[in-house]
Amino acid sequence: MSSGQDVIDVAVVGVGRMGRHHARTYKKIAGARLVAVVDADAERAGAVADEYGCESFGTVDEMLAKFPDVRAVSVAVPTAYHLRAATPLLSRGIACLVEKPMAPTVAEAKALADEATRHGAILQIGHTERFNPAVRAVVGMNIRPRFMEVHRVSTMTFRSLDVGVVMDMMIHDLDIVLTLAGSPLARVDAAGVAVLGEHEDVANARLVFQNGCVANLTASRLALKTERKLRVFSEDAYVSLDYQKRNGVVIHRAANSDALDEVRRQLESGEDLSSLDYSRLVSVEELNMAAAPGEAEDWRNDPLTAELTSFIDAVRRGVTPEVDAQAGFAAVDAAERVVAAIRAHRWEGLEKARV
Repeated sequence: MSSGQDVIDVAVVGVGRMGRHHARTYKKIAGARLVAVVDADAERAGAVADEYGCESFGTVDEMLAKFPDVRAVSVAVPTAYHLRAATPLLSRGIACLVEKPMAPTVAEAKALADEATRHGAILQIGHTERFNPAVRAVVGMNIRPRFMEVHRVSTMTFRSLDVGVVMDMMIHDLDIVLTLAGSPLARVDAAGVAVLGEHEDVANARLVFQNGCVANLTASRLALKTERKLRVFSEDAYVSLDYQKRNGVVIHRAANSDALDEVRRQLESGEDLSSLDYSRLVSVEELNMAAAPGEAEDWRNDPLTAELTSFIDAVRRGVTPEVDAQAGFAAVDAAERVVAAIRAHRWEGLEKARV
């Protein structure tokens, strides 16, 4: 940190599993100074404060009474309390990073966005997967997807069971496919199954965008393995990435045009190509995930560090954050439409079996 850099006083509201990571990360970000953590559980707040060298409070009002000049706050309380926790901060013009999903409903997401707008406060939504180096590399390619396929499945952790798998897990991928598609949603079809409670634990959604792009998303928290993959098909390229391993491959159409033209010629002439190994015809490249100019190298290794660094930078410069309220609202809106489609889905075979 240079001696002339503006130091931003920050706090974390809600220091459960995710909030604790925020506190840890702020401690190592140049230009950020963690001054306080807030949690209704005094013992937990005190333990985190002791670990990261700051003060602890039971409420936001208590924290603001001691630190009225705090400029940036991570809100990592359960989703149902996002609006309640962020409102007193936004109303004072304090920048907030609200963990994903932005809110449990579209109505509350809009209220949160309106509060930020009304008081001129910066509002960023914690879609950390946007800062995954593999995702950033795909977004940076500026391709126009025709079809996208996403699988996000994991074993049961018994966390976040107050919401379904759509709001818990698929929300990550809804944000990403909305970003890549670059078009409003036209139609949503979905099916899901609730196994352990009242909310869906497995879900599949088909999103059709106004520009014709189609995305097929599957999410499960009952799998026997963990898999997080995205495949993007466009006229110019095919991209496959692994969120978890943070790597991917690209096949560019232009780089393989001669080989593909030859295959077309052979097919048109009636040649038997059944013994041809298609994979040997195409040029496969590793997805370029090198840090962009001006980005710290650790952005590539830790998406949360990248996310919070970006947030602090937006606060310092007074600019719209990379994942703003509009993006957060769009993801919640899409998730709500997926859940509604799941509820509207008719299982005719099951209904007939019950007769």
